[in-house]
Amino acid sequence: MARRMRRLLPRRAGRDEVMSVVDHLDELRRRLFVAITALVVAFIAMYAVHDQLIDALLTPLPDEIAGTITTLSPTEPFLTTLKVVFWAAILVALPIWLYQLYAYVIPAVSDQSRRKMLGVVSGVASLFLGGVAFGFFVVLPVALRFLLGFGDEVFDVQLRAGEYFGFATTMLLASGLLFEVPVAMLAFARMGILTAEVYRRQWRVALVVIAFIAAVLPGGDPFSMILLMIPQVVLYCVGIWLAKVFGGRPLWERDTWRGDDEEAGTAV
Repeated sequence: MARRMRRLLPRRAGRDEVMSVVDHLDELRRRLFVAITALVVAFIAMYAVHDQLIDALLTPLPDEIAGTITTLSPTEPFLTTLKVVFWAAILVALPIWLYQLYAYVIPAVSDQSRRKMLGVVSGVASLFLGGVAFGFFVVLPVALRFLLGFGDEVFDVQLRAGEYFGFATTMLLASGLLFEVPVAMLAFARMGILTAEVYRRQWRVALVVIAFIAAVLPGGDPFSMILLMIPQVVLYCVGIWLAKVFGGRPLWERDTWRGDDEEAGTAV
C-alpha cells in the first residue's frame, strides 16, 4: 500500500535532471492526482459545514432580506448549496494547487529550495485570500447596500438564492484575482518581458484598465467600483517596486537576444 502511494505522489525533479516526455507526463499525472485529491477532501470538509458557509454569505444582507431569500425549483436549494461548497473547496485547496503547479514548472527555469517555493506559494495564496476577505468585508456590503436600496420605494426587492450566491461568489473570486496583480507584474518582470520603467511610464493605461475591470465586475455601482480601485492602485505601485527589486534583465538586453539580432543583420 505504501509503495503504491509513493508511485502516485509526485517527486521533485532537479534543474539539471534530464527527463523524457514520459517522465514529464508521469509527474504531471501525479501532481494532478494530488490536486484532485485535495479538492475532494476540501469539498467533503466544506460540505460538513455548508450551513455555516451559507449563513456567512448571507451576513452582508440586511436582516429583512436575508430571512426572505427564495428558491423557485425543487432542486435549487441542493444545487445552490453544492455550488457554494465547491467554490469554498477551491479556496481551501488553492495553496496545494499553487504548490503543485509551481513545483512542476519552476525546476525547468530555476533551481529553488523547497523553503523558497513554499514562501512564494504562501505569498500568492495569502494575496488571493486577502482579496477575498477584502471583497467580503468591504466591497460586498457596500455594493449590496447601494443596489438593494436603489429605488426601494418603488421596487419590492426579493432575492433568489441561486442568483444571490452566484453574485456573491463571483464578486469574492474576482476580488481575490485582482489582488494577484503584483504577482503577475513580477512574473513578467522576471521573464524580462516588461520592466519597472515600463510599468511607471504606462501608469495612465494601467489606471484605465483598473477602472474598466472594477466597472464590469458584479455590482457596478460607483462606491464598490472606487473601493475596488483603491487597493488596485496601491498593489500596482507594489508591483512596480517588486519589478524594480526582483525583476530580471529585459529580453532585449540579453546576450541571446543580441546574438539573434546580430546574426539577422549579418545575413542581410
